[in-house]
Amino acid sequence: MPVQTSPRPTSLDSDPHARASTTIPSQGGRSGRRTGGARKRTKRKDPLWARLTVIFGAVLMMTSGIAIVGSKALISQATGSIAQKNLLGGAGKTDAEGGADLDGPIDMLLLGVDARERWAADDVRADSIIVLHIPASHDQAYMISIPRDTEAQIPAFKKSGYAGGTDKINAAFQAGARNGGGWEGGAQLMAQTIKNMTGISFDGAAIINFGGFKNVIDTLGSVRICVKHEVKSIHTVMVDGKQMWKADAKKTGRPMTPVVYKKGCRQMSGLEALDYSRQRYGLPNSDYDRQQNQQQLIKAMARKATEKGMLTNPVKINQLIRAAGKAFILDVGDAPIADFIFTLRGISANELTMLRTNGGTYNGNANNREALSPQTLEMFRAVKNDKLGEFVYANPAVLSTRQ
Repeated sequence: MPVQTSPRPTSLDSDPHARASTTIPSQGGRSGRRTGGARKRTKRKDPLWARLTVIFGAVLMMTSGIAIVGSKALISQATGSIAQKNLLGGAGKTDAEGGADLDGPIDMLLLGVDARERWAADDVRADSIIVLHIPASHDQAYMISIPRDTEAQIPAFKKSGYAGGTDKINAAFQAGARNGGGWEGGAQLMAQTIKNMTGISFDGAAIINFGGFKNVIDTLGSVRICVKHEVKSIHTVMVDGKQMWKADAKKTGRPMTPVVYKKGCRQMSGLEALDYSRQRYGLPNSDYDRQQNQQQLIKAMARKATEKGMLTNPVKINQLIRAAGKAFILDVGDAPIADFIFTLRGISANELTMLRTNGGTYNGNANNREALSPQTLEMFRAVKNDKLGEFVYANPAVLSTRQ
């Protein structure tokens, strides 16, 4: 069964009064974004299938699903479609940077938002910022998280009327989304901010609604998560033996007991895994530990998706498509999605490497905000020059401590 999406409007603007929910709100249509000799993109309707489940297990599943793709013909048999959006604006790779094809390294920007029904669609920050780097060999993938509190120079953005300024980097998404800029505008301003900071241009991007992950994980059944530091949930409690969001639990009027994630490895349901990956208070390195836990969740989803023929089961595939279709907005640049997936068919979950910025702990500047350390800036230069494998070999401390 195809993923159902609403027709794309012709404007990039979204309704500033719309409310966010676990279903990605319909934003405007896309237009060509690349400059410097790049081709202007036109609207297209590509068959997608596990491009949704695959590219991101919400990219998540990207690495996992790709491993089962045998041919472009198999991909083209898939049903379903999803509205693709222009998420990169001027931060997309030009032809001169290798954006005209998929022969070289591939860099994607993954933005995790935590949208709630009570929040307006233009009042959301991107609290999970991940650069996904795939070297030109197309046999490995690396995840690098940018700390949400990193001080950044956010450029002016005409679409939302933002004049530019210095702020935490996660504010770039909100600044681009306001005044009708929509989630596309938020992603575009974030991408440009990161490009200015690191020099990296992107081949594609995704906005991932972490609230939508619950259904994806539940469709998978569960995921195996190894808890490194015991932490008490600030979002959920137990009521009569059932884990519930605090807001829902209060409505029951029943006694509530804390949810505590103990150290050790275990299978987690969608609610457990999502809740655990959101925690930062009470962890030794706060958001830095959360970054690693979110990367761990992504890899766990990728592993689970390749277990026991998960993505060779047509019924399960359709269920995953429906769940993933509510979890993210996708942009894969000028490349047809079938070509994009086929190019990365050699990557599996085992080749998904998690990396840490700033050594996995705080790196404050004179303004009492986070800053990227010299080693982290060197790591991003290695991404830009497609030398990340060599950099990691010479700097093994950047490897995540999660399993």
